[in-house]
Amino acid sequence: MHFSSKALLRVAALAVVATSLGGCSFMGLNFGMAQLSEKECLMRAMYFESNRSSSEGMLAVGTVVMNRLNDPRYPKSVCGVVGQKNQFAQGVLSKKMTDSGAVLAAQMADQVLAGARHPGVQNAQHFHTAGLRFPYNNMHYVLEAGGNEFYEKY
Repeated sequence: MHFSSKALLRVAALAVVATSLGGCSFMGLNFGMAQLSEKECLMRAMYFESNRSSSEGMLAVGTVVMNRLNDPRYPKSVCGVVGQKNQFAQGVLSKKMTDSGAVLAAQMADQVLAGARHPGVQNAQHFHTAGLRFPYNNMHYVLEAGGNEFYEKY
């Protein structure tokens, strides 16, 4: 099979663009996520999804991630859970962490990966912004922490 130099340049350019998409998807392939460690994925979820100054809120978000990890309906890795489409903040795996909350998130991620859990979260696998309440019969609220309401679904 013979490829023209133009075709090879296009393929090379496409590969460069695809691999620079950090956390994005191209033609169904995820780029960037494989470069992140489980700790980095967890700390990013905690950083972007909670009040960055609240260790309690970060611990609660980390507990939700681990609760999902232990459920066969969710991906089998922390990065898979955090990177699941429409589940966590947009850009959670690619945005820059720009303040001191990243240090706290790293510390809290270490604790969660070592087995720490927020007892108030219980078995909750879901949360949304605090101050909102939905009257659905299949939701049981268990905790408010770090600017979020945590709930179990029946």
